[in-house]
Amino acid sequence: MKKHFEYLRVTRNNVLKLIENLDLAQLNKIPEGFNNNLAWNLGHIVATQQLLCYGLSSLSMELENDFISSYRKGSKPEGDISQADLDFMKNQMIVLADKVEDDYANGIFKDYKEYATSFNATLSSIEDAILFNNMHETMHLGFMIALKKMV
Repeated sequence: MKKHFEYLRVTRNNVLKLIENLDLAQLNKIPEGFNNNLAWNLGHIVATQQLLCYGLSSLSMELENDFISSYRKGSKPEGDISQADLDFMKNQMIVLADKVEDDYANGIFKDYKEYATSFNATLSSIEDAILFNNMHETMHLGFMIALKKMV
């Protein structure tokens, strides 16, 4: 699993590098033909990892329910994010990658509620969730690369 945590950090660092020189207007812009923006994708990455790993393991998530609701699957941007929101999400990208690795090493993931994803993959364990989450984050990195070209 060590390699999977390494890939999680690589992907998250690529996301952060992708947005590092963009201003809030660019991050909040929803280009024509899209239904979300760079800021939403950033929040979605953070929220989904918590839901897949902690929520389906019946463990407390590190993020407030309002944040999770704003960025979970099926949500969309409801307004612009602030600089404080952006700073929070960027910090959580790093902090929560470290936390999931530490929590996995400490064996806190005991139970896992099976979950059928919209990709037609069924997650049955925390290991499945970590693997799937990496694929999910990489897919959103691709979306973000396309969005960046439009802002």
